[in-house]
Amino acid sequence: MHQLPGTDLHASNVILGLLRITSLEADGVVELVSAARDSGINMFDFSDIYGESRHDCESRFGAAVTFTAPEREEVIIQSKTGIRDGFYDSSREHIIESVHGSIRALQTDYLDVLLLHRPDTLVEPDEVASAFETLHAEGLVRNFGVSNHTPGQIELLKRSVTRPLVINQVQLSITHAPLIAQGIAANIEGFDQAFDHDNGLLDHARLNEMTLQAWSPFQTSEDEGVFLGDTENFGELNGLIDELAGKYGVTPSALPVAWITRHPAGIQVIIGTTKPHRVTDSAAGSDVPLTRQEWYALFSAAGYDVP
Repeated sequence: MHQLPGTDLHASNVILGLLRITSLEADGVVELVSAARDSGINMFDFSDIYGESRHDCESRFGAAVTFTAPEREEVIIQSKTGIRDGFYDSSREHIIESVHGSIRALQTDYLDVLLLHRPDTLVEPDEVASAFETLHAEGLVRNFGVSNHTPGQIELLKRSVTRPLVINQVQLSITHAPLIAQGIAANIEGFDQAFDHDNGLLDHARLNEMTLQAWSPFQTSEDEGVFLGDTENFGELNGLIDELAGKYGVTPSALPVAWITRHPAGIQVIIGTTKPHRVTDSAAGSDVPLTRQEWYALFSAAGYDVP
């Protein structure tokens, strides 16, 4: 556990994402959450759009999992809002309405963290600020952040939003790491890896003590499936993962997590499996002490250059 900068939250560096629990019955949800808690995970990630209808996954979780008052204080429940059917909506009205819906569905009294799910180009920072202030004053949301936002988009919000923005949730894996790879190849002319896709998002987060959360940590950069076990397309990477898994006495599922949590930015990893044993295996990666040489070797094996 470590304290998330800008908050009083003591959080695990692995988070259980509940995007896929529509495939589980209530007892399956309980088993999954129990495996997470047994693995040291105390943070759970939702969105109002997860599931077959709005607030569906939140409702399934709320109906299946019951926390005592002391247990509720030990866990961290995070949800996201802002995506609607074909458009983004960061209006004051929608943010507040969504939070009320999430709290009802989750059968809790408050959210520990609320994130704006996607950048809304029609955002009115004053409206976001007003919504956040109201939700915090009413005790409905304790901390705030964003997801998939660039540094410029974050700074625009901060012109009006006085509540600290403490989290930015972004896509990151060994094979989808432009926010890391660009900095390693900076200032090299004519080199694709040197192209800045996100305006220095990683450095901005570290300078502003903003925690990054990595979603899709097992996903390929082309979003065509997972790289783990794909020896046809990622043979060198999987060979090295198997080797290091044997060295550290973990399963291969631990290594993609270990690679992300090894970074000194204090990045949290969101795992979205519905299989309890995968939760256990993946969470073990947060305790794997990769060396610098091993970290860079995995980076290179994924197809990135170390100039």
